[in-house]
Amino acid sequence: MIDISLNKITVNYGFGDILKEISLDIAKGEIVSLIGSNGSGKTTILKLIMGIENPTSGTIAIRKGASIGYLNQMATIENEKDKVKDILYQSLSYITDIENRLKKYEEKMAKAGESELEKLILKYTNLQEQFLNLGGYEINEKIGKIVNGFQIGHLLDRDYATLSGGEKRIVSFAALMINHPDILLLDEPTNYLDIETLEWLEEFLKNYKGTILLVSHDRYFLEKIANKIVLLDSGTLDVYHGNYSYFVEESEKRVMLEFKDYKDQQKQIKAMKESIKKLREFGNLGSDERFYKRAKAIEKRLEKMEQIKKPKEKTSIPLEFHTGKRSGKDVLVIKRFNLHFDRKILFENANLTIKYKERICLFGKNGSGKSSLVKEILKGSDSIKLGTNINIGYIPQEITFESGKTVYEIARENFHGEEAHLRSALFQFMFPQNMIEKKVEQLSGGEKVRLKLFCLMQKDINFLILDEPTNHIDIATREILEDTLKEYEGTILFVSHDRYFINKIANKIVAIEDKKLVEYIGNYEDYKNTIHRFFDK
Repeated sequence: MIDISLNKITVNYGFGDILKEISLDIAKGEIVSLIGSNGSGKTTILKLIMGIENPTSGTIAIRKGASIGYLNQMATIENEKDKVKDILYQSLSYITDIENRLKKYEEKMAKAGESELEKLILKYTNLQEQFLNLGGYEINEKIGKIVNGFQIGHLLDRDYATLSGGEKRIVSFAALMINHPDILLLDEPTNYLDIETLEWLEEFLKNYKGTILLVSHDRYFLEKIANKIVLLDSGTLDVYHGNYSYFVEESEKRVMLEFKDYKDQQKQIKAMKESIKKLREFGNLGSDERFYKRAKAIEKRLEKMEQIKKPKEKTSIPLEFHTGKRSGKDVLVIKRFNLHFDRKILFENANLTIKYKERICLFGKNGSGKSSLVKEILKGSDSIKLGTNINIGYIPQEITFESGKTVYEIARENFHGEEAHLRSALFQFMFPQNMIEKKVEQLSGGEKVRLKLFCLMQKDINFLILDEPTNHIDIATREILEDTLKEYEGTILFVSHDRYFINKIANKIVAIEDKKLVEYIGNYEDYKNTIHRFFDK
């Protein structure tokens, strides 16, 4: 049974096709991930299915009677004055309405006479059966499971309006999960979730009784839950029937085959053109009309031939950090560090030494103090000491530039070289001529990351501190960043919930546990295995 069907969908906003006659069927129960570069049109497809936007041409069909839930990239709750717990229960208002009606019947039955009581009992019984079939008696258990999974118990009595952007999104997500629609449309569902919550969500979605179409750049997440990958590239779709690993392997095979077909056809075209040239020469020499006719016949075949486009090569950005002078052996020493924030103790007598060339992932639940510790390291204190010859390069979680300035102006301030070289370098960072006059506040999250990386490339940096560096960037850019960091000769301290990225980069995990900094040798998989061995004892 097909839950979602897109048939020859084209979307054009007046400056070229965003989507070009795409078709896609999603069967009931499938978990489909839509991937592609930033700005390729993934969110547009979700909005088309929801009816928020309309296609230029083509048709969209949703299974009759199927309910749809949509998690967009920005949290949206109509009444922000409500408390979080009220918002969660509102998502099951159709059940709570029946519960309230049952209570009213109970009040009436307590006061009714014998003749009226019989009619009330019949109505009450019918309504109670409806309540039972809808799972009304499990409503508190259902909400409790979601609240615990998303770790939002501490937010239940807060007004929604007072929450941070990340907290609002998580509450919106939780409300959507409680409602349990037949079709889930999820746009970047892993944003703002810590790893513990991510692992819970993976299990929840794998067992979800419904159809899921999601947009995500989280490769570990896709590996765990997706059973179909759909790549959106240059307005067209390619479907891969498997998880992320299958997609990587199969896409490489397809690209190699496309290159082979392209090269074979180019050889054929070259040979045909040479034949045309020789036949005309022979015709000129002997004034023989037959040679001209044969040349014309080959020309017609060449004109009718459907030429294979040259396959696109992988996006490449020339990332290369310059370390300058080598740092000392001890890059950072934290001793007996304490930190209190809003009456909450984040760190108590915490200790850590970071050595030269270590690649450390700072790991912990949301609210455990990861970003706070990074900010304290940047400030320095009696408890936090940097080693000798340390030059720090920092990418914060929320990147900001001086308001009102253009991409070019920010780049010019950091680039030492001729004008032509600067413009060429910006072009290589995917900032073409028509973008360099764009104001920095108009940049997307991914574009800000690229500009920040460009600025850091121009300096000598031997200690990189990165706070959620893969936020807002697509898979291709993440892979470029990973390759660069693997070749980097300095020391790295980074905060990340991107488990794929952690596995690629980290050689040590520093976990925040009981207000202390606890070290684990290896990457995320090594950390997981260590933890499991500990709990299995």
